[in-house]
Amino acid sequence: MKKEMNNNMKNKQPFKAGIVQFDVRPGDIESNLSSALKGIDQLKAQNAKIALLPEMWSCGFDNKRLCEHSEKTGNIIDKLTMIASRYNMIIAGSLPELSGNDIFNTMYLIDGDRGLINTYRKIHLFSRAHEDKYFCAGNRAVVCETSVGPVGLLICYDLRFPELCRTLTLSGAILVLTSAQWPLERITHWDILLRARAIENQIFMVAANRCGMENSMKYGGRSLLVSPSGEILARAEDRECIISSEIDLEQLFEYRRKIPCLDERMPDTYDF
Repeated sequence: MKKEMNNNMKNKQPFKAGIVQFDVRPGDIESNLSSALKGIDQLKAQNAKIALLPEMWSCGFDNKRLCEHSEKTGNIIDKLTMIASRYNMIIAGSLPELSGNDIFNTMYLIDGDRGLINTYRKIHLFSRAHEDKYFCAGNRAVVCETSVGPVGLLICYDLRFPELCRTLTLSGAILVLTSAQWPLERITHWDILLRARAIENQIFMVAANRCGMENSMKYGGRSLLVSPSGEILARAEDRECIISSEIDLEQLFEYRRKIPCLDERMPDTYDF
């Protein structure tokens, strides 16, 4: 663990993290951007420091037009950068990224006056939904040094791979942002996995899901904020809404003092 980072973080004041949950309309960037900006404004009115958006929130998985949609990602980031600076807010969510001839499902994190500070390309592509046919996989875990402290980034299917979230934790993350389009039929897994990742890593999890219908698929909503002890700090229903909760990092350090499982790992014994 990065104990020197932990010591520096102990004087951080509590802050509010929020989520914008909405029905992402495939290919309709104008409508989706309107929903996102409306939610961000509402979170600003609640003095939220973080506004997290769902996975592929600008265009959804409109896979046949991803190149077209990715060409507009730069302008969207420019707009969010101005808003983040005006509101002194961290804004994050995943968007299509075109790099050469490759398309990535990429989470962008913008932090107030600092602008775009990092990106994370989704590592685990959901083959059941044929994501691997339309996207390239990322190849690195990302922890961002933000104004609220070190923040890790995940996207949807990544939740099912505990090694990645543990890597973020061992790299210093005290909070992990997760953007998703998680269906209702597996929403119980969403709840369990988010709480498990929070408990086993003793970190805050902030997870934005979409809601609504797309063809025959109903998306579950139920975006969550979870404490390091697994307590649900805020939970959305299955409709468009915003949710928020205070994040007090002292809770994280107190829980780690009480149950020091991260310090008592025995990694040398885990290899077969």
